[in-house]
Amino acid sequence: MTESVDRQTAVLRLRAAQDILILCHKNPDGDTIGCAGALYLALKTLGKNVAVLCSDPIPSLYDFMEIGWFDSSFTPAFVVAVDVAGIQLFGDRNNVQKYAEHVDLCIDHHASNSGYAYETLLDPGAAAASEIMLDLVTDMGVELTPEIAACLYTGIATDTGCFRFSNTTAKTHMAAARVIEAGANIETLNARLFESRSRARLEIEKMALESLEYFFDGLCAMIYLTWDQIVTSGVPGAELEDLTSLPRSIEGVEVGLTLRQQKDGSFKISVRTAGRVDACAIARHLGGGGHSRAAGCEISGNLDNARYAILDEVRKELERWGMIDHAERNQG
Repeated sequence: MTESVDRQTAVLRLRAAQDILILCHKNPDGDTIGCAGALYLALKTLGKNVAVLCSDPIPSLYDFMEIGWFDSSFTPAFVVAVDVAGIQLFGDRNNVQKYAEHVDLCIDHHASNSGYAYETLLDPGAAAASEIMLDLVTDMGVELTPEIAACLYTGIATDTGCFRFSNTTAKTHMAAARVIEAGANIETLNARLFESRSRARLEIEKMALESLEYFFDGLCAMIYLTWDQIVTSGVPGAELEDLTSLPRSIEGVEVGLTLRQQKDGSFKISVRTAGRVDACAIARHLGGGGHSRAAGCEISGNLDNARYAILDEVRKELERWGMIDHAERNQG
């Protein structure tokens, strides 16, 4: 069982450590990479030997970050995980599991964090783990350089949908202001993060929309992609993450579901909700977790099994709030 620590304790641990390895979650998004990049640069400033490791390739979208990747040239003495809520989220490539089983410090903002690390710095009220990292870096006595600020802005902006999602708070905007003041070039970053799509990315979005289905009198919308479609497209998994917002963006939809088949045939399911509907409650009953408006899980079996399982949990949540009755259960 993990021991919860405050920011000051986390700072003491990091300042005392040497030979530090930073772990990201699989299918890395802007927050886990932004946190890793900022912490890497901060620790290098303090003269630490440090590197970053991830199970999956880093999308080219984030290759502007100056990150040193782990090449096994040293033996990690202190392992830090950033934005990783559970040990199953590390992935199984690049020998990540060897280090994931012995995480000394986890820095996270997911209320569903499983407590796998020896110590955990957790703030479920933070919109992004990068929001926590901003305070951590400054408490370490490290100057917020434009490079560190760009990493942190990436994490904050991507995890809030460029400040559109319900997790965005006044504190989030104040954090963004701090990194902008420190030199984050938001015009360049926003164009890169939110306004640029490859042709391959647009093609697979079209494939996903062709699978669009509605359930429960239009309160739920679902899209899915098969493994063959994903492989054929050539689009990295992490670059598919923003597809998860598509079903929920449709007028009248309270629950948006995105199903992506994995190499082993299982399905990664992303749940996005509006209003009172709790995305985490839906995903948690299937072994997943996340936030109240954005959560996910993985389900073994074929597409029909995955659809049935997730729709059953959506039905229960909609019934809980009186949004559907028994007669509407099976509407498609």
